[in-house]
Amino acid sequence: MAGQGTPATSLLTKQKVAHTTHPYSVSPDSPNYGAEVAAVLGVPAERVFKTLVTEVDGALTVAVVPVTGDLDLKALAAAAGGKRAVLADRALAERTTGYVRGGISPLGQRKRLPTVVDATAADHDTIYVSAGRRGLQVELSPRDLVRLTAATLAAIGS
Repeated sequence: MAGQGTPATSLLTKQKVAHTTHPYSVSPDSPNYGAEVAAVLGVPAERVFKTLVTEVDGALTVAVVPVTGDLDLKALAAAAGGKRAVLADRALAERTTGYVRGGISPLGQRKRLPTVVDATAADHDTIYVSAGRRGLQVELSPRDLVRLTAATLAAIGS
């Protein structure tokens, strides 16, 4: 569809990475947003991952975890080589990544941040992450996601 290009999808196309975009319509204020996105897309929720911008010992770090659970901040801190992790300020996350909340993609961010992807991603042939705007997911191999973001795979979901 025209007008769906984002920095994330542009990166995937430029790198010749196999991917599929999936538009959807779910209210960003929905209390169980991730599960609703999975339901609308007709895929198991454990294959849909959310992107969270955090601060590990004061340094911005991206965490990619299944929408079926929460981020284990202690596990993230350990995986990132730090002691303490907290969710980043929303405005700082948006300004640094170039994306808005609900549409932050781990790919094509304005500033490349250290990234940790939950180890369960490797259990699937393909996973879904934000394509860089609300209402658009991208399906790709978790191996490609890890490679393009130079991510660490670690058990950071709870």
